Amino acid sequence: MAGAPPPPGKSMDYHWRNASTMPIVCYTTSITSSMGVWSGANPLNHTVPLFLLQLLLIVLTSRIVAILLRPLRQPHYVSEVIGGLVLGPTVLGRIDGFLPVLFPYRSVPILDVVAHLGIIYFVFIIGLEIDPTVLKRSGKHATFAAACMLFPFAISAFSGFFVHQYLQVEAGKSSFVTFLGVALSVTSFSVLARTLTEFKLTKTNLGLTTLSTAMFIDKWSWFILSLAFSISSGHPSATIWTLLSGIIFMVSSYKVVTPTVLWLSRRKLKGEVIGELPGSIILIGVMVWALLGDAIGINAISGAFLYGLCIPYGPVGVALVERVGDLVEGLFMPLFFVVCGLGTNLYSIENVWAALGLALVVLLAAVAKVAACMSVGYMYEMPLNEGFAMGLLLSTRGVIEMVILKIGRDSEVLSEQAFSVLVVMSVVVMATVTRFLRRIVDTSRNGDRAAAYERRRIEWPDPHSELRMLFCIHNARNVPSLLSLLEASNPTKLSPVFVFPLNLIELTGRASAMLVVHDTTNSVTFSSANSHQHGRSRHMIQTFESYAQRTTGVTIQPLTAVSSYSSMHEDVCGVAKDNRVALIVLPFHKQPTVDGDMQVTNPAIRSLNESVLASAPCSVAILVDHGFSGPSRMAAGQHATYHVALLFFGGADDREALALASRMAEHDSITLTLFRFIPDVGSDDFNSHASIKYSSSHKLNDMLTKKSISEEEAAQLDEVCIRDFRAKNVSEEAVVYMEKVARNAEETVSIIRSIERIHDLYIVGKTGGLASLLLTNGLAEWCECPELGTIGDMLASKDFGTSASVLVVQQGRQEAPLGGGTGGVAMEMEFDDHARV
Repeated sequence: MAGAPPPPGKSMDYHWRNASTMPIVCYTTSITSSMGVWSGANPLNHTVPLFLLQLLLIVLTSRIVAILLRPLRQPHYVSEVIGGLVLGPTVLGRIDGFLPVLFPYRSVPILDVVAHLGIIYFVFIIGLEIDPTVLKRSGKHATFAAACMLFPFAISAFSGFFVHQYLQVEAGKSSFVTFLGVALSVTSFSVLARTLTEFKLTKTNLGLTTLSTAMFIDKWSWFILSLAFSISSGHPSATIWTLLSGIIFMVSSYKVVTPTVLWLSRRKLKGEVIGELPGSIILIGVMVWALLGDAIGINAISGAFLYGLCIPYGPVGVALVERVGDLVEGLFMPLFFVVCGLGTNLYSIENVWAALGLALVVLLAAVAKVAACMSVGYMYEMPLNEGFAMGLLLSTRGVIEMVILKIGRDSEVLSEQAFSVLVVMSVVVMATVTRFLRRIVDTSRNGDRAAAYERRRIEWPDPHSELRMLFCIHNARNVPSLLSLLEASNPTKLSPVFVFPLNLIELTGRASAMLVVHDTTNSVTFSSANSHQHGRSRHMIQTFESYAQRTTGVTIQPLTAVSSYSSMHEDVCGVAKDNRVALIVLPFHKQPTVDGDMQVTNPAIRSLNESVLASAPCSVAILVDHGFSGPSRMAAGQHATYHVALLFFGGADDREALALASRMAEHDSITLTLFRFIPDVGSDDFNSHASIKYSSSHKLNDMLTKKSISEEEAAQLDEVCIRDFRAKNVSEEAVVYMEKVARNAEETVSIIRSIERIHDLYIVGKTGGLASLLLTNGLAEWCECPELGTIGDMLASKDFGTSASVLVVQQGRQEAPLGGGTGGVAMEMEFDDHARV
């Protein structure tokens, strides 16, 4: 017998705990596999064929729902929960014979066991992704987490007392409000991480703060859930013993699991993060800890989470996620949601007003979480809009909430009505939060976020204000030259530099690969990237942090972006925009070989550089590295001199290059030579600019705040920048100023080739002003790499015959109130053709 069907007019109830409500199901014990349809057997009467058909139906349904919801840009959680509802008694279950044939009573225990096995490994993965060390160092994150749990818990628990008696809940009020409060106060760390990645917020201070807060909430929620689970048993003595054994279990786990995993991780072959046998032993340990957790009464899922939390954070955890992540998220999670969907029946709601009251409680809990974030954020001087966005992010729903609801339903703490309402409201809240977040993020990114006080250029009224730089890194060979450029920028206590080293990793393999993000202490990191990438990121972080520790005026915040090259420029520009970066430094797509030639490392890097140049919110520089390395040799007192040459033709990009060179000129180990190229005064094209008059600094300020300025105004700005630079360095022997007069491109090339080959670095603007157009006319036709500009391309070419590195600078096109050039004040002066300062 397959099991008696439900009585007429009654739906199938898949949750039973009492013998009075449990259906009588009879079937043959030896029905694992059929002998085939040709023998007259029905495959659906046998366990394995039925399970395979159910699994196929579940995966197809969840994928179809995800495709249908793709235009709405909802997370996978929403589509999977809706897929479970579709297969349950709410939608397809209304069809006669659908549930009795495809999901008979006898198959539900098997589905439930496999689904819970998937959940056990899923929460184990969440524990792996959490770095416990960050939970010890930030009181701010703990305050956010406490507020985001206590406010919704208090609201939902207080409101739950009023709706309890109308929802046909057999359990006591204390158990009901405890489960309700826990379910509505938790935050799904995994869903939140993926939401932040999708919105490109993982690299921002808002994203880091939200993730750290979610870590606290996830850690605390499991212990509160264990307490609620023991309270629901109704035995006070059992509750006390559960708490005591749970504390002992937690302490023992940290003492046993951590050293054991470290010992096993050392038993590996060369090139492996963790060996096959040690990895299998660790994964088997998940089931052991789940069994122990269930045995002492804190639930098997809490035991698995604690086990994952005890495993040392690092490459071992990443490797374990690689092994089980796809199977768990792609196969077991849809199965779990369908099991939840089978117990969700909206037609079971008899008291509509009670259901609406419970839905209102869910909304009030979400509002309370947003209010808590805004209140605590106000205490820490966080802008209200960021506090509001953080509250929305922490209101995201996910698997953890569904697990809590499932446990409550199986324990009969939640009735069928309450469970159905809470499942549906979980989807509604998640969908609403996603739409709100998308609107907020799109509005902030499409609007003008470059406020007047945000420094987006090197050329700035106060040259000693903090300079924020973003270094893009593709491989280890980029690091020495970027460190040398950082050292050459002369960071000091009075003129600090904030550097964001961004490790760019191409997304390959798993489609769900995450962004690796580190805070300034390298404590917040989550990824499914492979171990080699993780090791490379760690090496980069250690190199930059080691330099920052021995250098005053340098602050480092390492980041890593894992994405495809087609969208990688969005990550680069997003980091620059969100962190108010003034200069993005991009490595050239070619690197020198042993014989001195330049070899293409990755053609996609060139497309990335072009995309960043086109869409960057700040200034951009491309570094063509020919061996510009050695910050320790450049440091003062090492008797090593680096020769830097600046080729100045005029225009916005050249002024930006001059501003950077002005910082370098202050370094004790750098000799700077400024070559200013001037068209022959006899040229008719330049006669209109032979006499330039200045009125006051206010006029120049007005010019720079315009979206576009005239050629005459640009020439005035060039003159002021040069004058300020010379006045600033008039007594410096290490700074040399030379003027080169030319009439055409041929003479320009000849002059550049005649420059002494003693320089280690050439700096040039990407696009010059009027003088550049006159003196480089025709060179663009021979330009191999237009992203370097005509002069930069010539300096970087093999034909130029130099081993010096080249830095090509493009000024950010920002409408902001800048001052006169490199920090000086425009003066009332008059120049003629022959008198040049």
